[in-house]
Amino acid sequence: MNKQSFIKGTIILLAAGIINRLLGFIPRIALPRIIGPEGVGIYQLGYPFFIVLVTIITGGIPLAIAKMVAEAEGSGNSDYSRRILRTSLTLTLTLGTLFMLLSLLLAPWVTSVILPDERVYQTFVSMTPMIIIIAVSAVYRGYFQGKQNMVPSAASSIIETIVRIVCMLWFAHLLMPKGLAYGAAGAMLGTAVGELLGMFVLLWQYSRDERRKLIPVLKEQEPQAIPKPLQNQNRGILKRLLGIAIPVTGGKMVGSISYLLESIITARSLAIAGIATSVATAQYGALQGMVIPLLLLPGAITMSLAVALVPSLSEAAARKDMVTIHKRMNQALRLAFVTGAPFAVIMYILAEPLCLMLYNNTDISSMLKIMAPFALFLYVQAPLQAALQALDRPGRALMNTLVGALIKICLILYLSSNPAFGIKGAVIAIIVNSIAVTMLHGYSISRLIGFRFKLIDFIKTAAVMLIMGAAVLMSYQHFPFLNIPWLQFLTAAGAGVFLYIIVVFMTKLVTFRDLVRMPVIGKWFNR
Repeated sequence: MNKQSFIKGTIILLAAGIINRLLGFIPRIALPRIIGPEGVGIYQLGYPFFIVLVTIITGGIPLAIAKMVAEAEGSGNSDYSRRILRTSLTLTLTLGTLFMLLSLLLAPWVTSVILPDERVYQTFVSMTPMIIIIAVSAVYRGYFQGKQNMVPSAASSIIETIVRIVCMLWFAHLLMPKGLAYGAAGAMLGTAVGELLGMFVLLWQYSRDERRKLIPVLKEQEPQAIPKPLQNQNRGILKRLLGIAIPVTGGKMVGSISYLLESIITARSLAIAGIATSVATAQYGALQGMVIPLLLLPGAITMSLAVALVPSLSEAAARKDMVTIHKRMNQALRLAFVTGAPFAVIMYILAEPLCLMLYNNTDISSMLKIMAPFALFLYVQAPLQAALQALDRPGRALMNTLVGALIKICLILYLSSNPAFGIKGAVIAIIVNSIAVTMLHGYSISRLIGFRFKLIDFIKTAAVMLIMGAAVLMSYQHFPFLNIPWLQFLTAAGAGVFLYIIVVFMTKLVTFRDLVRMPVIGKWFNR
């Protein structure tokens, strides 16, 4: 069993997360070309319900297992770690089997009464086997993390993503001739196959580690009798496991239920506005399956900032070093603005050619154009939330998220049911949500530590964005390169990014000292 340091383990998981984020964008581009926005909408409508079920079963289990296994390993009690694993598997398999059977039995009622489009039925049934698969995978991921071995989790997630991409697109293509509902179900089946392969990787890693330890143990020790109070110990394990997992699960349920209500209310509100079910499903699919993933693509960078920020702030908070806390907060927010800004500019100025190049669909470009300038709030939100967690205020972060979710759902219901707004009402609601949650996080941190973001950095970032935007627009309009759309887009975006980088260093928004502090890539600049 390889045991990694905290920093090394974080980097392994971070690298896997970035790879998965980039790989995961491939089906986002290819799937709409196979099943169209309406098919993506059918796929997306079934997914939030599935997320709620998985959250109930596994929401806080990995964290609880990791914590308990780490404590057991720290005291040299590997046998206790294995009992934690067995108890956790019993719990999750029981719950997973129960919810899978309930989902299969209630699928006709759920898809016809709760969900707004009956064509979700095939997709809903296709996803039910994943409930057990993900439940088992979550237990083993928590076990390996408790052992401080992040490689199995990272390898499993990457293999799962690769297999999911191939099977998702292949199955959707095979089943598409039977109709949109079956094409979307094929995509979900491909996702299930990916999850299954990811689980097998974890099981293989566990069995390999156990075989390595088994031989020396048999040589060194005589067989021992099973202690009588073992059943009581298992009950104690279960009680503590639930004690840790339930509060965490409750926090995650806020986001999961919000996502489910958002999908249902959006589609229902569009129906109230007089939009046909098929059109409403297509619009929802375009928003949730095409536009928002594009906006969140730079989130891999800002999440890396958040990961790096937590230990730094926690250490400074333990020393009560407010100067370092303020300094690190300003650096993190400034870098989040600076790294997210060029993506926002490109998505705003070149929304139409970008959507045409990626999705072969220009109808969704108006939604992207509206949301792009406000994407900066999403990019800054991750470091702010990480700061609240590092400063031991996770409850405040949860409350802010809950308030934002309530605002979003109310606005969707009010605006999307108005024919004058339609799907744009959902777009406005998501924008208001991102602004509200980010501002609430910022206010919470300000009250907690008296933090004030440097206004001059915000002004500099806005000015650099305007300069880049002008460069991108001029390049796109005046250098049409034989009417080759993708070359025209890449030339304009490349020219804008090149100018942006120069001006960012000229205005000292970013210095080489900042680059040295960046996770993963910092060591290159340090040399």
